[in-house]
Amino acid sequence: MTESIGDLLGVRKFNEPPEIKVIQDFVEQKFKLKPQITISSNQIIIAVKGSALAGALRPLLPQIKDACQTDKRLVIRIQ
Repeated sequence: MTESIGDLLGVRKFNEPPEIKVIQDFVEQKFKLKPQITISSNQIIIAVKGSALAGALRPLLPQIKDACQTDKRLVIRIQ
């Protein structure tokens, strides 16, 4: 028998890149908010709500990049 797409996707565990967890944990620990992370081939986009959080996060980008151990460019996007 065939299964519905909902059944298949509900069971499947998608592997996230480790950078996503590191960035989310870092921001959540510092600011008690969970950002949305998007990874492309040459950059990691950290989407946050509000310019105040984006401004507070900008000086911490070198720390985040070191924690992720990545060569990708980190970009902050305001939602």
